[in-house]
Amino acid sequence: MALRTRLTEKLDIRHPVLLAPMAGIAGGRLAGAVSEAGGLGLIGGGYGERAWLEREFAAAGNRRVGCGFITWSLAKQPDLLDLVLAHRPAALMLSFGDPRPFAQSIRDATTVLICQVQSRDHALQALDAGAEIIVAQGSEAGGHGGGRATLPLVPALVDLVAQRRPEAIVVAAGGIADGRGLAAALALGAEGVLLGTRFCASIEALGHANAKARIVAASGEDTVRTSVFDTVRGYRWPDGITGRALRNDFTARWHGREHELAAALDNEIARYPAAAERGDVKTAVVFAGEGTDLINDLPPAGEIVTRLVAEAERALIVAAGCIV
Repeated sequence: MALRTRLTEKLDIRHPVLLAPMAGIAGGRLAGAVSEAGGLGLIGGGYGERAWLEREFAAAGNRRVGCGFITWSLAKQPDLLDLVLAHRPAALMLSFGDPRPFAQSIRDATTVLICQVQSRDHALQALDAGAEIIVAQGSEAGGHGGGRATLPLVPALVDLVAQRRPEAIVVAAGGIADGRGLAAALALGAEGVLLGTRFCASIEALGHANAKARIVAASGEDTVRTSVFDTVRGYRWPDGITGRALRNDFTARWHGREHELAAALDNEIARYPAAAERGDVKTAVVFAGEGTDLINDLPPAGEIVTRLVAEAERALIVAAGCIV
């Protein structure tokens, strides 16, 4: 059995599985491994670092990959878009900000524009920009996101896109970590999934070994949506956008006491980078979603893709058997 959707046809991939372009985690090796297994890997352009981007595109080799940017950060250094488009990515994903200033350049490069959204208004803005693929990201997702849950958000945006621009494709994200999540997304009307946390816990991911071990050991109840890690790292995110991360000593001290953190920021900024560098996960952020309950190992990324699709096929067959 093959899971063929408009997403697989649009991107010329075998499986409806996308790698989330996670900053500092989704490098060229990971993106290339996901693509080689039949999905599409997206390199995490993140906050924008020219040398890092060049290095990670080189690490992808000749494998077909895409890239993703934090849109509000890209707006501060828009020349990075030209750098990435020169590598002829299979797709370019924009998240967290107005995609319209960049849409024409992406279209001119004949690159597929993907927009990740967290609400109806975000989706309308992405459709106005000409996005060909809309990623409906629920709040269960690891890393940055909004407040809408995946289960109701995905079908709501499927209906919206069908009304406004039926040729556009919806992909689900947020709390999806195994094939049952892929099967559920298809049942909700999405045509594929975008996964982050599950691929964080893979051999090829760039994260520290301590962070990977924390994800494997954690449950969804160990996560919290918080802004404290952005504050200590000096990032000002748009209102309503927080990061889901694993609770640790830093969140125990500062989450819910953000005003006090601001007053103590000089001291925390002095010690935080060193903690992150040495993999001190009691202090440094480990972004992870509620799907961590379903993550119990650290396999190669290609094995994750293969397993995900096989599990989804079995789940769909079982579900179909309920029809009488």
